[in-house]
Amino acid sequence: MSGNTMLLLPIILPFIAGIIIGFMNHEKQRNRLVFASIAVELALIVYLTIGESSITVWNMTNRLSIAYHIDGISKYFACMICIIWLLAAIYSMEYMKHEHKPARFFMFYVMSLGTLIGLCFSANMMTMYLSYEFMTLLTFPLVIHTQELQAVRAGMKYLGYSIFGAGLGLLGFFFLNTYCITTEFAPGGTLNMALVSGNENLLLLIFFLMALGFGCKAGMFPLHAWLPTAHPIAPSPASAVLSGIITKGGIICIIRVTFYLFGADFIRGSWAQTALLILALITIFMGSMLAYKEKLLKKRLAYSTVSQVSYVIFGLMLLTPVGFTGALLQVVFHAAAKNILFLCAGAIIYKKGTTFVNQLRGVGKEMPVVMWCFTIASLSLVGIPPAGGFVSKWFLAQGALGASLGGFAVVGVAILMVSALLTAGYLLSIVTDAFFPGDAFHYDNLEKKEPNYLMTMPLVILSIAVVLLGIFPNSLETFINSISGVIF
Repeated sequence: MSGNTMLLLPIILPFIAGIIIGFMNHEKQRNRLVFASIAVELALIVYLTIGESSITVWNMTNRLSIAYHIDGISKYFACMICIIWLLAAIYSMEYMKHEHKPARFFMFYVMSLGTLIGLCFSANMMTMYLSYEFMTLLTFPLVIHTQELQAVRAGMKYLGYSIFGAGLGLLGFFFLNTYCITTEFAPGGTLNMALVSGNENLLLLIFFLMALGFGCKAGMFPLHAWLPTAHPIAPSPASAVLSGIITKGGIICIIRVTFYLFGADFIRGSWAQTALLILALITIFMGSMLAYKEKLLKKRLAYSTVSQVSYVIFGLMLLTPVGFTGALLQVVFHAAAKNILFLCAGAIIYKKGTTFVNQLRGVGKEMPVVMWCFTIASLSLVGIPPAGGFVSKWFLAQGALGASLGGFAVVGVAILMVSALLTAGYLLSIVTDAFFPGDAFHYDNLEKKEPNYLMTMPLVILSIAVVLLGIFPNSLETFINSISGVIF
């Protein structure tokens, strides 16, 4: 099989495996297939990312096609997604024992990975749009998995917001097909400047609407309301990947539209750049404030995602290499940390049945491994070294101060600092109560409630990764610099 044809395997195989998994009732055999299919997926992606390859599957017209291509962005996101997807799957093998219809859950879980890889590998706007829509449709069953009324309502909200956001992207696609030389992704953009001349404000409006639409999946204000409703209601492994990974689907689309279709030079200094920076900062502050006030643990973590993913959008919209580096570092460190936090929340729910923050006093004595992992992830999101979140936030602050934004840069850094303080308030307060419950806590009936290795091993691996990549971030920085060197 040729290298180009092999590019389709990581996209097709999860769909085939997912369908088979959906009809498997034997738990151990199903778990083995889930693990094997995602492990093979990871091996294929690592093999394919050694070089660059392309394949066109179908030409609808001379300007519309389904095509895939591997470049730096594809490699970065696909590897991150697949590694975390595998770890969350291992965790799910134990967690889903107390949920009904695990076969259906794993079917859509594995199939969703295929469409995410298709999104990463998309070579043009049409392929990206279709992959984005499939991502929404295949993750919708994960949101409504319990089939309770609240879950169905949350799922419909997720579906409505996501389709509306994708519709804004499709609207932009119509215009780009006219004003771009090609809708194939190319570093630096593909605008036909002869056609753009005199229509700059129209194109900036289209860019703004597309970024706003795809920003919906990333939880950016004002299209953020679905996220704190949908993410907490799903089973905890699904909540983890929805918050940590699926939100990055919107980020991938924003990167492609910004740097591979419009081009940073066209947007830099425009009202569209300023408007998106303002929306990102509003989201960062608003999400942190709402998380600080929220008492339901998983909903607090969901509001945290609203805030933390907009750090990425803020970095991207700085339109500088340093801001871009900070944004892509934040992608990895947020994905890892937020998966840890939601999986820790799931472990607490699984072993203790507690869902509110005020019920977690002393849980560090009962589940020390889980809560130490929770602590490391919390430190990363706050931005305290040596956890990785410090590195990404350092680059974001440096990018803001070096982006020639005047007083706006100072305001941006100030909001990042305030958000960090609020993050410390709503996460580290949980850690403090967990390990130092106070004299009123009853130690007499204390018993260890640590979950088994299937649930703790992914937490430990992700926590170690957050610390090691925070101490030794050079490999990630070098790879990101190789991407930014091409697009800037």
